[in-house]
Amino acid sequence: MRLAYLTHSLESCWNHGNAHFLRGVLAEMQERGHDVLALEPVESWSRDNLLRDHGEAGLDAFRAAYPQLQPRRYRNAGDIEAALDGADLIIVHEWNEPAIVAAVGRLRRLGARFTLLFHDTHHRAVSDPEAIRRFDLEGYDGVLAFGEALSAVYRRWGWGGRVFTWHEAADTRLFHPPTTEVARDGLVWIGNWGDEERSEELERFLLQPAEEAGLRLDIHGVRYPDHALRMLAAHGARYRGWLPNARAPEVFARHLATVHVPRRFYLDLLPGIPTIRVFEALACGIPLLCSPWRDAEGLFRPGQDYLVARDGAEMTRYLRAVQEDAGLRASLVAYGLESIRARHTCAHRVEELLGIVARLRAPTEAVA
Repeated sequence: MRLAYLTHSLESCWNHGNAHFLRGVLAEMQERGHDVLALEPVESWSRDNLLRDHGEAGLDAFRAAYPQLQPRRYRNAGDIEAALDGADLIIVHEWNEPAIVAAVGRLRRLGARFTLLFHDTHHRAVSDPEAIRRFDLEGYDGVLAFGEALSAVYRRWGWGGRVFTWHEAADTRLFHPPTTEVARDGLVWIGNWGDEERSEELERFLLQPAEEAGLRLDIHGVRYPDHALRMLAAHGARYRGWLPNARAPEVFARHLATVHVPRRFYLDLLPGIPTIRVFEALACGIPLLCSPWRDAEGLFRPGQDYLVARDGAEMTRYLRAVQEDAGLRASLVAYGLESIRARHTCAHRVEELLGIVARLRAPTEAVA
């Protein structure tokens, strides 16, 4: 199969979590012998910000971890049309310009034989639905949504059985426990500040509990305004700046535990959709503690794979317990790894994708 994926950026993970999952899926497809092409625009917000802050060296970690993935960059829809010639499956991510989304759909409507899917991994369908409605999805065969709550939105919009829940997952070629254990110390949080949608929760479930438990706290991420940096400093946290995602496993390996603090959209409007960091942390064998979130789809086993704190005081107790109880740490690691390896690797998602494509093609092939 020849797969073409149109992404905002494969090279840059600067405030671009979809790149994490996409790299793993495309690498898995290649490993299985499929012909893979990633297309990204010459100018993209994530890549431009990465190069502004870190220059070409900011791309080194990705290129070292995924030398087989070499995206092709395009300038306009005309470039794309030539690149897509001969594709069997095309997936277009929602962080593309509406004109690009429409141009690929137009090719399909004019008789192209490829299967065409729209991939949504964001909360805009509920937080800014008009932004999604601007996309011309006529000609698309189906939608891949990264959670059942998001799939339900598309079903209400008339997609019916052509919307498929396709969760993110960990690339376990890269995200796995360290081959050699080193001394672990303190707590780490890897995440971006964003747009104030979880600032209160970060203080209540991360900064204050870490300080009260006496745990050193390292924070990695981007888009931290001055007032956020002052908040971190007031609680004794150390801000480390942007971390290439390909280097996250080595950072996890140096710390006792990490924390998941979901954004409010994934608590209130799209319940049950975890961030990619949940999959990656569990795959790396680091104990995970979470602020309240409802695993509405039963992806994991709360209380076994990770601990969920109902309030800041309980988070502080959990942090102290993880720090002092090696048996608890080992149990969380073992259960978390078990769930990832059984259900949530990029290999699992490739199997699911191939099954989705087969279902969509079945009626056409039966007629032929």
